Amino acid sequence: MIRIKQLAYIVAECDEPERWRRFAEDVVGLSAHDAPDGGLYLKMDERCHRIAVQRGPENRYRASGWQLADEDAFESAAEFLQRSGTAFERGSAELCDARKVQALLLLRDPSGNQHELFWGHQSDFTRFVSPVGVPAFVTGTLGVGHTVLPAPHFDATWAFFQDVLGFGLADLYRHRYTSDPAEPLKRIYFTHCANGRHHSLALYEGEVPSGCVHAMVEVPSMDEVGRAYDRMLKHDIKLMATLGRHVNDQVISFYMLTPSNFALEFGTGGAVIDWDRHNVFEATAVSQWGHDFSVGFG
Repeated sequence: MIRIKQLAYIVAECDEPERWRRFAEDVVGLSAHDAPDGGLYLKMDERCHRIAVQRGPENRYRASGWQLADEDAFESAAEFLQRSGTAFERGSAELCDARKVQALLLLRDPSGNQHELFWGHQSDFTRFVSPVGVPAFVTGTLGVGHTVLPAPHFDATWAFFQDVLGFGLADLYRHRYTSDPAEPLKRIYFTHCANGRHHSLALYEGEVPSGCVHAMVEVPSMDEVGRAYDRMLKHDIKLMATLGRHVNDQVISFYMLTPSNFALEFGTGGAVIDWDRHNVFEATAVSQWGHDFSVGFG
């Protein structure tokens, strides 16, 4: 089985990457740097980037970058994918250079989401300096945060992540999005890889045109969440969910719309889990308080 260490980066596509520069620097507090392909690298720690924005015709989420420990783990992953019958290809030298990694594998899960497995990220260990004074983001061994991906072929997709990529279930939720009792319940599975973040990936049982329900970034304090909320209002960014606290990972956060048409959750206080002591549970509510998602449909 493959042992993924963290969600190391995400890739977004945008027809006007400059919109991402303004959003990232003025609202989120990331530092933006030009990429050779006309896109952007968005920096939040000592790594070259944690979000890559590529120029393209669609405004959507493109890929999730999953880190492996070293070259041996990478080659073992390639062998395991081959034995399991999973289609994949090795990334070109040009793509590896663009992603700032030694080597990567490209594959899709049964719901069509693109994944990049890699080893050996590049870093010049330049200090992160936020344009708006965010002191730090919570990354390190916990990764960039988490991503929530559409899984219309839910059972096959979850089996793939569990049996091939080695993810474990943290908790689950079943939700009906209308008042119609005949509407089928939709599942959301919150899943973890080989670190203590409550979930690095969640799978949503449904279609999402933007390719992602939301991605999440974390800061060390509630004050930084409040300051980001003020910046969102100042720059007239669409609010996708009000401030609230989740029942499962304990994050206090709000959601806002990115230039690539998926939401960004900006939060603090994420639980770090000892998986040997954890009991999987089904939550019957998303949040302890707040998180009114209806504002995103207004």
